[in-house]
Amino acid sequence: MRFFITGILGQLGSTISSMLPDVNVTGKDLPDFDITRLEQVSSSIKHAEPEVVIHCAAFTNVDGCARDPDKARLVNEIGTRNVAEVCAAHGVIMVLVSTNEVFDGCSPAPYVETDNPSPINVYGHTKLAAERHTMELLDRYYIVRTSWMYAAGGSNFVHIVRSIAESGDSLSVVTDELGVPTYAVDLACAILELIEIAPYGIYHLVNHGHTSRYGLARKVLDFTGHSSVPISPILLEDYERASAPPRNGVLQNQAALALGICLRSWEEALEEFLS
Repeated sequence: MRFFITGILGQLGSTISSMLPDVNVTGKDLPDFDITRLEQVSSSIKHAEPEVVIHCAAFTNVDGCARDPDKARLVNEIGTRNVAEVCAAHGVIMVLVSTNEVFDGCSPAPYVETDNPSPINVYGHTKLAAERHTMELLDRYYIVRTSWMYAAGGSNFVHIVRSIAESGDSLSVVTDELGVPTYAVDLACAILELIEIAPYGIYHLVNHGHTSRYGLARKVLDFTGHSSVPISPILLEDYERASAPPRNGVLQNQAALALGICLRSWEEALEEFLS
């Protein structure tokens, strides 16, 4: 099977690419490839002749999206629509990587694939629009929602916590934002398995279990030998930022688990990553 990956230099794109034989995968990223330009998307995908496009490229800085909603809409909505249109025109399967932030966080239980999205921030709104473009334009698609992803490269919460601890600065982390830390390697494996065995549709793919931002930070410190570094617990209302995340962003892998696709616990994955 031949793959084309948008955002191939990003955390997830590069992870998926590393798992596939070179002859079976190609892809592009900024600055040479701009998903907001339909002609670039069309020529690149047409030239690659893939059977599957894994669409990882996105404007994922949640606070950045709040500060620049026009850019967020251009990249996440229009960019995804461009990719979906080209996939539809060439009969290519599309995998859209989406987010837990399409939900409002008001549910007392983890979100499953059949729950109704209701985003509360610009990032979530633009990613939900991306999902809808995908569903409207294609019959053969996978929408994969994930959360709190981390990998060896790039900027993410795990790297930030570790960097602050090593610098000797103090840490203040919220206790009332819940989610599932997800290791890019585990997510990439699950996506490739999904493509092999699963019916088309919407899937949640996160590591098993859940925690708060505070709980995740505490584990990062414990697993990196910084257990003595204190963390000041704070609430979301005390943390000044441009965007508001869902308080409960916990996803449950109901549809994938029914097919036998099971991701390990977030604690086990994090410990392996940090070791």
